[in-house]
Amino acid sequence: MGCISPDGKPTDSGTRLLRALESGLRSPEEVARETGLPLFRVRSGLRDLTSAGLAAPRDDRYELTPKGSDLLATLA
Repeated sequence: MGCISPDGKPTDSGTRLLRALESGLRSPEEVARETGLPLFRVRSGLRDLTSAGLAAPRDDRYELTPKGSDLLATLA
């Protein structure tokens, strides 16, 4: 189960990951704690979101891209 659906929108778990990144840089471990998702799923999901241009790695953490922020605003 990926974090991006075939139509390019985030799945429920993808949305949870994006919302966890809303408050700033987060490590995969921090995102897992905040979302309650298993760490392996968070790591996989963050890769999906990065490939889609919605999140970006910085050091050992991840942050929302402007595209990710814009998408979250449409989901509110």
